Amino acid sequence: MHIIKIDPRALKDNPDDARKSKSTPQGDALLAATIKAVGIIQPPVVSPEADGGNGFIIQAGHRRTRGAIAAELEEIEVIVTDAADDGGAMRSMVENIAREPLNPVDQWRAIERLVALGWTEEGIAAALSLSVRQIKKLRLLANVLPAMLDQMAKGDMPDERQLRTIAAASITDQKEVWKAHKPKKNETASWWSVANGLSKTRMYARDASFDDELAQAYGIAWVEDLFAPADEDSRYTTDVEAFLGAQQEWMTNNLPKNGLITEPNNWGQPELPKRAERVYGKPKKSDCTAMYLDREGKVQSVVYRMPEPKAAKGKAPDGCAVPPAQRPDVTQKGQDMIGDFRTDALHEALQRAPIEDDTLMALLVIAFAGQNVRVDTGSGNTGSFRSQIAPHAANLVDETGSLTFDKDTLRVAVRSVLIEVLSCRRNMSNSGIVSRIAGAVVGADSFLPNMGTEDFLLCLSRQALEAACADISVLPRNKVRDTRAALVEHFQEERFVHGSALFAPDANELADWKAHNEIVEDEDVGDADGSVDGPDESDIDPDAVSEGFREAAE
Repeated sequence: MHIIKIDPRALKDNPDDARKSKSTPQGDALLAATIKAVGIIQPPVVSPEADGGNGFIIQAGHRRTRGAIAAELEEIEVIVTDAADDGGAMRSMVENIAREPLNPVDQWRAIERLVALGWTEEGIAAALSLSVRQIKKLRLLANVLPAMLDQMAKGDMPDERQLRTIAAASITDQKEVWKAHKPKKNETASWWSVANGLSKTRMYARDASFDDELAQAYGIAWVEDLFAPADEDSRYTTDVEAFLGAQQEWMTNNLPKNGLITEPNNWGQPELPKRAERVYGKPKKSDCTAMYLDREGKVQSVVYRMPEPKAAKGKAPDGCAVPPAQRPDVTQKGQDMIGDFRTDALHEALQRAPIEDDTLMALLVIAFAGQNVRVDTGSGNTGSFRSQIAPHAANLVDETGSLTFDKDTLRVAVRSVLIEVLSCRRNMSNSGIVSRIAGAVVGADSFLPNMGTEDFLLCLSRQALEAACADISVLPRNKVRDTRAALVEHFQEERFVHGSALFAPDANELADWKAHNEIVEDEDVGDADGSVDGPDESDIDPDAVSEGFREAAE
């Protein structure tokens, strides 16, 4: 047996090698990187060709030879020995099955020893074909309390979550907890109890709204969680009080106009002022914003709306006292009689007189501005319904009381009336099925917002969440919150509208509504509003009507 130097490319594979299955590309890459960094520690074993050739057959070390070739080594040392009678089959088998992987604890300690000997983390990473982050993580594990490491070296290992909690704690804390939970001889450790005793609330930098300057002012030092995925910001602090203090100061400095800072209730929802109504749709300029910290310390904000304040009795809108009323020229009974006369004449004219379509639409806008009309509007405007419609109605009338408008002005007025009247909100402003019909007619489905948000998905059951996953490339998780988080992430780039939000009403509901409101063809029965059928069109004299309109115009 002797050692020689030879080009690894000149060595021939042994056809009787016990390892027939190919090694993984990752393993081969790791071996090649190690050989390139530190060379071959154990030379391969070869033997001369038995058939008179001048080459050498590899008896042990096929992967080392391929790794040397991958590392572009010109020569390597090999041990030359006589070929066995069985062609080296037993030697190859023993070589492969007798090896035992390095104990994880021994691996952690070995890396720490290399650092003590002068190796840099970058150099170790290059030699072992690992990332520098992974080397930092293994060094962190090597500095766990030695008594705990000895217990782990026996094969009694905690799980990944417990291990990261233990490694993140200080040695002093580890000593105290291990003293209380140290296992008896030949017993396994209660790693759950150890990790639970060392666990501390973590506040993550990715959830912080404040900047580095404010973090330094509060003495916050970020610690990197080396066990977290490398592609995410895993910095955290266990100084919860300082983190929340910095978040509070950020909210104070960035509080919007009409904003307030509030606290969450027992269910994690913000405490809003009394009578405030939370706004989930598009906010108005007059709406208010409430900012608060959720259970994870994140800054959250919600929009809410306060009801319109009512004027005190006996006070004018500007707060001044109302002057006493003077005796009118016509008594109250006389005014009542005039009102009856006018109403009957108006209704008869609306029934009998010819009216252009544009004029009818304009009169409809003006009618909605009447003081007897009350609509619980869902538009979010702070003023009353009439105060919102009256400017549009006034814009259709000139100084003499005549209608004067163009089609664009009329269109804006009619749209504004519809906006104020129609509402789908689940409060006293709800218009019912007619708002659903109107929304389907004008294509309002395309204007619905993205509902794939945390706030809305919290309102869905497990079955509804899994149904939402069915049409997209998201698989349901075991936990509902994990499924919800996956959907929120998916719908950041796409739009999600839940089927129950679409405007088209249910067919049965629509049929019931139409049947309930069917017009009864009975001349002796009044309409739903108490009015009766007008005279037949044959009773109307068009010439007399035209003459009447000309006289009124003069």
